[in-house]
Amino acid sequence: MVTLYIHGFASCGLGAKARAFRDYYASKNKKIFAPSLSYNPNLAIDTLEQFIKLHNKEVNLIGSSLGGYYATYLANKYDLKAVLINPAVKSTKLLKESIGMQVNYCDLSKFEWNEIHVNELKKYDVKEPKKENFFLLLQKGDEVLDYKDALEKFNGAKIALEEGGNHSFEGIERYFEEIEEFFSRK
Repeated sequence: MVTLYIHGFASCGLGAKARAFRDYYASKNKKIFAPSLSYNPNLAIDTLEQFIKLHNKEVNLIGSSLGGYYATYLANKYDLKAVLINPAVKSTKLLKESIGMQVNYCDLSKFEWNEIHVNELKKYDVKEPKKENFFLLLQKGDEVLDYKDALEKFNGAKIALEEGGNHSFEGIERYFEEIEEFFSRK
């Protein structure tokens, strides 16, 4: 089994959370991949689906923010387990506000986010996720997303909700063992 980490909007596979997960998995001698994905939703999903198919669907997903939105779609489509970290449940609404030139946090490259990209996101929305396949990590102090949206959509899933924190999810390392337990349950 391999784990696939999916980063958020305007981020990359070299961000702080991706590095923390890579270090943890390396210490356990387990495989994790955290690719840098295109900002274009169709290209990002295509890359992720190719990875899942290449690994015969023997994949666990970890998605942060927009990566959580993508992980929800992929987990439902391929019946995979997914850990969602402050997921962008209403990404089309949120990212409509981001139309224009954007900067990638990792390499400071610029890209244009437009209405076409927002419309592409719509087809990856999952109305009724298979709640047993999900473990959500939410912090109430998220300055970007309203954690209540995720609570509502994933009511019945395994959820860890913390006071304070931020969108990056402070102290994610505290959950590494619990994430592994979740993935190991059939």
